[in-house]
Amino acid sequence: MGPVGQYVYVWVGDAESPTGDYLAVLDIDSLSPTYGTVVANVSTGRSGGAHHVEHVMPEGDRLLVNAFRAGETFVINVGDPRAPRIETSFTNAGPYTFPHSFERTPSGNVLATFQNQGDGHGTPGGLVELDLLGNMIRGSEAADPIDPDLRPYSLAILPGDDLVVTTTADMQRSGLTPQSFQVWRLSDLALLHTVLLPPGPRGDENIDVAEARVLEDGKTVIVTTFRCGMYRVEGLGTMKPSARFIHAFPWGSYEKDAACALPVVMGRFWVQTVAPTHSLVVFDMSDPDRPIQVSELQLGDADLPHWISGEVGGDRIVLTGQGTLSHKVLLLHLNRDTGALTLTAELTPAWPTGDPMPHGAVFSRP
Repeated sequence: MGPVGQYVYVWVGDAESPTGDYLAVLDIDSLSPTYGTVVANVSTGRSGGAHHVEHVMPEGDRLLVNAFRAGETFVINVGDPRAPRIETSFTNAGPYTFPHSFERTPSGNVLATFQNQGDGHGTPGGLVELDLLGNMIRGSEAADPIDPDLRPYSLAILPGDDLVVTTTADMQRSGLTPQSFQVWRLSDLALLHTVLLPPGPRGDENIDVAEARVLEDGKTVIVTTFRCGMYRVEGLGTMKPSARFIHAFPWGSYEKDAACALPVVMGRFWVQTVAPTHSLVVFDMSDPDRPIQVSELQLGDADLPHWISGEVGGDRIVLTGQGTLSHKVLLLHLNRDTGALTLTAELTPAWPTGDPMPHGAVFSRP
């Protein structure tokens, strides 16, 4: 495999910019005369804390980007990558507020987690289906006394099983300690189960349940926590789904060491950002109960890797982060045969604003 996409779409926040958050289009074609530069950008006019985008660029021209702190999501048309434009934005969907993560359904609609209901942070949100312009089609509440602290965070869709798995981290950092994942029926968004994660050997690996991903087989789900735990979900589709602890990375505190954030699945490999060790770790997940570490890419002592996204049909990964990564975009290469991960480019383009904080980033499609 080789390079596939020519651009990376980077969602950038800058609280001091009069034009607000913006989507920057970064040329990553090494043979292009504009390689490594911002060739286009579109500003929202508001500073809302540029946060997640969709985990990969979906088919079609529209990309959803989320300003979580403002509770607003923008729909950006990138049909012409060098002339992106904002089509619309949305905040709430019925009673549901503070949208967070998005995945596309088999029908092409958007499935979204909303952290809350109403203006405050006191009521858990839900799982909502939207059309491509953010209009609500239907939604279901996530609240469950099994885990009163839960707030819908990330999601993974298993269309063949008519299921959705969501996680429950609290983005407001309000002192809640969610410890569960939830299972929903995709066809009608009925909440089927709320399942508590068991603690690992350290005792707190099950807190702040962050991401859910489906492995290469299309049916095995792994969930991770910000406190660096990894769990295999078992019994999906049964009356008693559960979770098996399979691994933990080092973790100390959010203040000192940051957290374990996004993973990406590429073939049989799982690539995990591990901010406490300033590295990315690659596992062979051929046996999901026994992840085998095959490589680790060590970054600088002040680098805190956070966001990663894999190239659809390719072997590159885009990385952003915090610490000394705050103004950079890194390109990595994953050897699909061995799992070896290498740093291929460290880009610090001339951003349109003075204090840029790139966060979500995805490769363009061919």
